[in-house]
Amino acid sequence: MSENIVIIGAVAVGPKAGCRYKRLRQDGNVTLIDQDEIISYGGCGIPYFISGDVSDESELRSTSFHMVRDERFFEEDKGVKALPATKALKIDRESKTVRIQDKNGNESDLPYDKLVIGVGTRPKELNIPGTSLKNIYKVGNLHDAMMIKQLVTSGKVEKAVVIGGGFIGLEMAEALADMWQIETSVVEYCDQVMPGFVSKNLSRMAQRRMEEEGVSFYLDESVEAIEGKASVERVKTNKRTIDADLVIMAVGIGPNTELAKAAGLEVAPGGFLVVNDHMQTSDPDIYAGGDCVQIKNLITGKPGYFPLGSMANRQGRVIGTNMAGGDAFFKGAVGSFVVKTFDMALAGAGLSVQTALKEGFDAVGIQVAQFDRAHFYPEKEIIYLELVVDRKTRRVLGIQGFGGENSGMFARVNAVASILQYHPTVDAVSNLELAYSPPFASAMDIVNALGNAAENFLDGRYQPMEQDEFEECWKNRDKDECVYLDCRAYADAKVFEEKYPGVWKSIPHNELAQRMDEVPKDKKLILVCNTGVRSYEAQINLKEHGFDTVSVGAGVASLKQYGMDFDTDK
Repeated sequence: MSENIVIIGAVAVGPKAGCRYKRLRQDGNVTLIDQDEIISYGGCGIPYFISGDVSDESELRSTSFHMVRDERFFEEDKGVKALPATKALKIDRESKTVRIQDKNGNESDLPYDKLVIGVGTRPKELNIPGTSLKNIYKVGNLHDAMMIKQLVTSGKVEKAVVIGGGFIGLEMAEALADMWQIETSVVEYCDQVMPGFVSKNLSRMAQRRMEEEGVSFYLDESVEAIEGKASVERVKTNKRTIDADLVIMAVGIGPNTELAKAAGLEVAPGGFLVVNDHMQTSDPDIYAGGDCVQIKNLITGKPGYFPLGSMANRQGRVIGTNMAGGDAFFKGAVGSFVVKTFDMALAGAGLSVQTALKEGFDAVGIQVAQFDRAHFYPEKEIIYLELVVDRKTRRVLGIQGFGGENSGMFARVNAVASILQYHPTVDAVSNLELAYSPPFASAMDIVNALGNAAENFLDGRYQPMEQDEFEECWKNRDKDECVYLDCRAYADAKVFEEKYPGVWKSIPHNELAQRMDEVPKDKKLILVCNTGVRSYEAQINLKEHGFDTVSVGAGVASLKQYGMDFDTDK
């Protein structure tokens, strides 16, 4: 006997679940309903449609073989009935029906044997004056994207303000500033961009790269009002007023779970649906997935939330398999992500240091900078990785990175992300097997070097200096308390030594043993090189000679990425 499968929500998880079910059960009847007339599109591609990287909105709705995923496509190609512009009004669990309303206002009941809820989220709003003015948009769906694109292509936008420095905020800021050369500002309530996802050090790298392309950032500020007559003209924060012709709200999202709540399904604090590892809700005949559900955080073991299109598609396949009689599991997630910042990328998985500390771990972040390829290979660039570890257990809690979009940094983050669910310790990262060839990686890959640095730190051999502490020392360098010992070749160090005599001293690492008597004994030593390798070896050598007040500052390459200006070109 054929089953009736009804799916509420037809963007990501719903279509995947329905099509997977039909592949396994050709005799089943699958109906997709969505209140929007546009269904099954790549929502994560919206910023790139606005930027012009994706030229037409239909590309976000198309398959890899260029078929638009509309109701005709689902009917003819997948055997799935799609009902766009149809709203689900009520779920009756006792009669196992869904009351729906079509675009003409007609209501009817759809019977189901299995039901899927994939209704996603909606953008949050700020409760401030002025949000009803024209040219204020949230990036909640493809309609928002098309209206923003139409506005910016009309040439009427010269200045834009993005409220929020998270994923969507950064992507939208890049979209506006890059292709359309709009003067763009980002206002973020926290003291860094991507708060909770990466350390302040890595966030500063991404921020600086965007600033180089003309994006302005106002951190640790709250928006109090949006001002204008008919359309937006200004954004007022607690510290300043910023002129604007366009405002993008990117201040978070909330789940569309009112229908599920009304049906009596279990909902977690925050409104997200509770599901088990089969993606079943508290009613075993009702499944849910995508941005509206809560799943297990595989690092903390606690409930987590991961609103990613990739997650929704994988969950949809699990749901489709289980509805067809299978036994598929979705155990949870470690929260892998990547954000494009012009020609660079910021990526991560697991916990940041700040998040790990809040979760009760004795966490520390160890950062390494290294070439993405063999040092002798002509084409290479420095990438930056940070490993988050627990001091007591040596367990790896997360990894974040920053590097060129074609550098392979993202692949390194993915490599570590794939083992995080197994609770690896730092030695697993030190010995992680990675493919090697000089055009693609170093023989001792940066991932392995990162694990080694973490081991050295935990064993007390490596004493890195936090960026904030380094900057504080640098600001107070005239107090004659610190000496910056540059372990690079003199040709690289001399510009610093000449500019800052008595503060910056050049002793190349290969000469240190012979020049040990030149090392100041009465001042705090801060060792620097380009990436940190030579300064670490110098630290070991100096300790052997009785120097106990040695700190390894961040590599000069890292300091430049943070935006720290040594003023050496004057």
